[in-house]
Amino acid sequence: MARRNLTTAEIGDIVRTTRKAAGLRQDELAGAAGVGLRFIVDLEAGKPTAQIGKTLQVLAALGCSLDITPPPDTKGARKA
Repeated sequence: MARRNLTTAEIGDIVRTTRKAAGLRQDELAGAAGVGLRFIVDLEAGKPTAQIGKTLQVLAALGCSLDITPPPDTKGARKA
C-alpha cells in the first residue's frame, strides 16, 4: 500500500469521526485532551495552522496514532 500525505481537512475528519464513534461531545474531548473547545472546533474544520502539539494531544486522547516516515534516502538523519 502506497503512503500518502493527509490534508488538514482529512485529519479533521478523522478526529470528528473517531470522536463521534467514541460517543464524545467536542467539549468532552477538549477536556480529555487538555485543550480548549475552540481548538477542537478548528481542528475538526481542518484549520491548517492548528498547533502540532495540541493536535498530538487530541489524537492521543482518542487513541489514534500518527506515523512519520522519513524518505528512504535521508542521509545523516538521526535514527529513532
